Amino acid sequence: MGFLSNIREEIRIIRERDPAIHSSMEVFLYPSFKVMLHYRAAHRLYEKGHFFLARWVSQRAARKTGIEIHPGAKIGKGLFIDHGNGVIIGETTIIGDNVTLYQGVTLGGTGKEHGKRHPTIGNNVMISAGAKVLGSFTIGDNSKIGAGSVVLSEVPPNSTVVGVPGRVVKRGNVALPQETMNQTDLPDPVREDIVNLQCADTELTNRLLELEKEMRILRGSRAAE
Repeated sequence: MGFLSNIREEIRIIRERDPAIHSSMEVFLYPSFKVMLHYRAAHRLYEKGHFFLARWVSQRAARKTGIEIHPGAKIGKGLFIDHGNGVIIGETTIIGDNVTLYQGVTLGGTGKEHGKRHPTIGNNVMISAGAKVLGSFTIGDNSKIGAGSVVLSEVPPNSTVVGVPGRVVKRGNVALPQETMNQTDLPDPVREDIVNLQCADTELTNRLLELEKEMRILRGSRAAE
């Protein structure tokens, strides 16, 4: 894809996914737009073995936008980074098509190991603000990662992850179209566990009260004898 084609594609992506935008000219002010143009140039340099120049281009973009994308990362079509400050994408990260990242997202490793050490993000994935995805595993297609979650293991397709550490909540095999993704309509498994414990506690309390009542009746009948 040529330079002008990249610009047109970035304009289309941002206008589709950000309801706050009012004109195509505003796109040129977006950190996501700026960092993706720098990334494409840096990635080409990286693939040709010009590692210093590639890092120089990517670090200039990081200083301008607050978004750090290693030039070795492989990014598909349609990536949108909303706001974006504090987003970090590691060297061996692979990102599929039509992915949305929010501010503060980290796609990182878990140590100083070599080889594939960063996550692979499938198609149509949304990763909410402040989420951390750490390690070499796959986030399946059409999945959602809740805000502030810390994901340390594989996520099946069509799933939602929330919590620290991240817990997968199955959503069945129904694909989640990009336009339905948001950061608020997420299940809360911790709250569900608390509700279940409260129900179990109530049942146990009621059973104990019944047993105490039965004991009092038994004692009364014995005393009457």
